[in-house]
Amino acid sequence: MNARVAVIAIGRNEGARLAACLASIAASGAHAVYVDSGSTDGSLGIARAAGARIVELDRTAPFTAARARNAGVAALREEGLPEFLQFVDGDCTLEPGWLDAGMAALDADRGIGIVTGWRREITPDATLYNAMAEWEWHRPAGDIAACGGDMMLRSALFESLGGFDGAIICSEDEDLCLRVRTRGLRVHRLPRIMTRHDIAMTRLGQWWRRAVRAGHGFAEVGDRHPGHFAGERRRVRLWGVALPGATLVAAGIWGLAPLLGAAALYGASWARAARNLRRGGQSHRRAIGLAGLLVLSKFPNAQGMLTYRLRRLRGGEMRLIEYR
Repeated sequence: MNARVAVIAIGRNEGARLAACLASIAASGAHAVYVDSGSTDGSLGIARAAGARIVELDRTAPFTAARARNAGVAALREEGLPEFLQFVDGDCTLEPGWLDAGMAALDADRGIGIVTGWRREITPDATLYNAMAEWEWHRPAGDIAACGGDMMLRSALFESLGGFDGAIICSEDEDLCLRVRTRGLRVHRLPRIMTRHDIAMTRLGQWWRRAVRAGHGFAEVGDRHPGHFAGERRRVRLWGVALPGATLVAAGIWGLAPLLGAAALYGASWARAARNLRRGGQSHRRAIGLAGLLVLSKFPNAQGMLTYRLRRLRGGEMRLIEYR
């Protein structure tokens, strides 16, 4: 058992993916805590069979990934926190050797606050949606602005930051990274695989809801950290709100011409994205499909940003947006 690090896995209705996740943690020799957010599919039984320590979140409060991760750390705190904390999602498996690599990086450079690696899809060619996730995950190594929820950091730093912001329903990982950077510390990606992810996405509706969630995160975290997600929010406002809105108004006055003009602009955006994807190494067919999703994504992103604004105006709770 590696006493220097513990792994907090979070999940909701992950089923067989959770079994694989917990098995990979057990193989690493690290202590595991599994935090469940109201699963109804037998995930709790899977976690018990795996021998993981289980934390069940109170179902009367809204579920968020941040709340779940904080609860996992709280459970570890009862026994005394290890030196390092590794967070993973329940639909991911931990890559052999990653924990040692992450700890070595943090040991070697005290200027690194958070260390992460590459997340890879286990079946990137199964669907276009899986391919999109694989493209999103694979970003350059080195110092980065922020990373996703699969990350490692020192427990002392986590404690000094007060953990994740439990009120944020998505992009809470980006928020934590940005707060780490305000301490003068860096977020660093190692050029190696950290986790393998099973998005298992087969339907447009799943992808749409995931893009709605991303838009919600653009607005929510952007409010907390002005300047972050600025480019994403600007593109969504232009392509997902301003252009379609202006086109519909103009079409009511001038008829078909504005619709044809807007179609040409979206077509040009799609062609530009496809060219960039081809330059980035994607096949011609894959680039065409991914570019289409990138153009289309501005609409569910806009829906997510609007959802956040309406919730703020009404004073409502920020509830989890699920895509599975």
